[in-house]
Amino acid sequence: MQKHIITTKNAPSPIGPYNQAVMAGNMLFTSGQIAVNPLTGEMVLNSIQEETHQVMMNLKAVLAAAEMDFSHVVKSTIFISNMDDFTKINEVYGSYFDENVAPARETVQVARLPKDVNVEISMIAVK
Repeated sequence: MQKHIITTKNAPSPIGPYNQAVMAGNMLFTSGQIAVNPLTGEMVLNSIQEETHQVMMNLKAVLAAAEMDFSHVVKSTIFISNMDDFTKINEVYGSYFDENVAPARETVQVARLPKDVNVEISMIAVK
């Protein structure tokens, strides 16, 4: 199996020993994305909705670097710091998908996320 590293300047650069995404065969595995604006390096934490939009835009950029889009996503994992934000996060997240063919997903509340963000999302996509 061949493994290809996917990178783009349109999403935040990794801050550790990992890559933005790895393509293995026809499957793309993204690293978790948080709400870092890749142009400024600043965190987007004004509201949970804006934070979630930035996360999704970062994922969109990673998918595009692999010549994919949200229609290719088969699985998402959402980590949130407060389950009370679920409805707002879900509304924004859902706006990026056709509900009839939306990916499988789990949403998990965690004690803490990198840089003390409120939401982190990773995806698996198939070409």
